[in-house]
Amino acid sequence: MRSRADDAGQVVSAWNAGEIPVFVSVRGDNAEALTRYWDALSEGAAIVQPLGPFSYTPLYGMLKDRFGVTWVLDLAVEYAPG
Repeated sequence: MRSRADDAGQVVSAWNAGEIPVFVSVRGDNAEALTRYWDALSEGAAIVQPLGPFSYTPLYGMLKDRFGVTWVLDLAVEYAPG
């Protein structure tokens, strides 16, 4: 990741174009369905983040499939301001 400061002193962060420039995001409200998608996509894949609980959702995972496509799967949850 790279960072730079603009004229107003704001820090701007950007993805390193050589790491994960594009990914497919799948968000659903059915944990069983997301787990089935994960199981199918994970065959021959490199797991970046195993499917499981994450800070903002009970189910999140990231992998790079056998074709080199990066996938992010997560379970949609209702926002509850804290």
